[in-house]
Amino acid sequence: MNPSPNPAPERTFVPPDRRKVRARCERLRPPTGRFRHRSLNLGVWRRPGGVPETGWQMSAVRTSLLSVLLAAASTVTAQEPTAPPQGNPGKSTEPRASWGKIVLNADDTPAFPQPPVGWDVPRDGIAHGHLALIEYDSRTVGTRRKMTVYTPPGYTPERQYPVLYLLHGIGGDETEWPRFAQPEVLLDNLIADGKAAPMIIVMPNGRAQKEDRAVGDLFKHSPAFARFERDLLDDVIPTIESRYGTFTDREHRALAGLSMGGGQSLNFGLGHLDLFAWVGGFSSAPNTRTSKELLPDPATAAHLKLLWLSCGKRDGLIHISQDVHAYLKANGVPHVWHVTDHAHDAPEWKQALYYFAQQLFK
Repeated sequence: MNPSPNPAPERTFVPPDRRKVRARCERLRPPTGRFRHRSLNLGVWRRPGGVPETGWQMSAVRTSLLSVLLAAASTVTAQEPTAPPQGNPGKSTEPRASWGKIVLNADDTPAFPQPPVGWDVPRDGIAHGHLALIEYDSRTVGTRRKMTVYTPPGYTPERQYPVLYLLHGIGGDETEWPRFAQPEVLLDNLIADGKAAPMIIVMPNGRAQKEDRAVGDLFKHSPAFARFERDLLDDVIPTIESRYGTFTDREHRALAGLSMGGGQSLNFGLGHLDLFAWVGGFSSAPNTRTSKELLPDPATAAHLKLLWLSCGKRDGLIHISQDVHAYLKANGVPHVWHVTDHAHDAPEWKQALYYFAQQLFK
């Protein structure tokens, strides 16, 4: 895998205090119905040397405003689809059936307890990592694309870090994980408590096409999600490994995702066991290959450090994860099976990431 040429200069965004943002964003609309300007803590852009940038550049403005919205989004409901589009009888070209009747089995139970109080709350008095929105040249798509990158507290390019590639669902993009789960908060807290290894988290856009926004009939973008396999392997990973201090072996590379991204993670991760040693599918979608296609020879799964499956028991797509779990269990393949009380929603994926991250790189 060769690095993407012409890397864009990187700038790390220091996010604002989420509580202050929420307080200052209230009542921005006066009685006249017109908007007026209020001073907001939009955070600071810092160059790699740590010097704050002066002046507003359009890319910085867009990302700063985006970060404000992300900061206030902890109560936003996930926009991932929970049913086929209206008028669609459920037929598709995907390997799996879509939403169906939920039938629970005796072993569809949680593998972990409810997260502790304060697990997802930003904490003072600990070191914090950074989020950056970066661009890269995708030869697969033939355009310049974006991805969000979390670097852990104390990150330095002179050190090598393991990397988790974290994929979004069919209704998301490179901002979905920060909007729905705030991985930077979860990892900052876990690392401070010694429960997770310091790691880089890469959140790319899994819709590998030139118009990669989640607009229109989301289900028509399915081919672009399959095409992302080449973008991930040929463009995303080489870019990260050329710009950041990372290990480059499979033992230090993980792949996981939610819904459509969960299917991508199982498809790509189990299809490239030479590249990934840690694989997780959260509420995996109908794009998930059939179980026998995922692992034609179950013995090859012995090369994995972790194989994770999780889903909410109120999720109409649980039959997909159940089927993969049953296949793995019947063939004696070690794996985590974690079923919670959630649906196809952000709380499910947030707690899945919280526990998944604690298993990695140990």
